[in-house]
Amino acid sequence: MDSELASLEEKLAQLVQRLNALRAENRELRQQVAARTDENSRLAEKLAAARTRIEALLKQIPETES
Repeated sequence: MDSELASLEEKLAQLVQRLNALRAENRELRQQVAARTDENSRLAEKLAAARTRIEALLKQIPETES
């Protein structure tokens, strides 16, 4: 009986340790997702600005008569 209890205690300790590791990993992954989301928004803004500038430049090019 004591050996079964000790075995269960060891398994429980391992589960708690794994739970804590997974929580830490989850927290890190959430931070990475937030950082990538911010970066994606920043790049989308840069792309929109570049598109606007290109469109403005294209409007300045005179049309050729064919």
